[in-house]
Amino acid sequence: MKKNEPIIVTQLLNASIEQIWEALTNVEQMRQWYFNVIPNFQPKVSFKTSFLITNVGRNFTHNWKVTEVIPNTKISYTWTFDEYPGESISTFELSKKEHKTLLTVTSEIIKDFPSDIPEFKRESGVAGWEYLIKESLLKFLEKSDKF
Repeated sequence: MKKNEPIIVTQLLNASIEQIWEALTNVEQMRQWYFNVIPNFQPKVSFKTSFLITNVGRNFTHNWKVTEVIPNTKISYTWTFDEYPGESISTFELSKKEHKTLLTVTSEIIKDFPSDIPEFKRESGVAGWEYLIKESLLKFLEKSDKF
């Protein structure tokens, strides 16, 4: 992926801001809808974590570094990979909309990723975020007993 228009995914969720914040920042909940191999996570600036995802024989060691935290409102972290050059930042923003919560995820490229790797194509990024937010997170929240 190259620096261009950010990927923006929005979803109106029938849950409180606090419930969504927990799903975005509590590692036990993150493992259920996001990446099941996340070893640890803390919503604190400068917190770092790494985990390996393998897809079609290619390794992607995800390195996250939290860059901004406003509890129950916004969290941002950078993504880099040990195996490939490039860097992106993902920002999750929560706002109240009537009796629901609007989640907006923005993924921006800071340094270009290799264009010859399918997972780094824009379409792959769009599809990934759409799936995670509009399907996986939504299903997780619907079956949550906190709902």
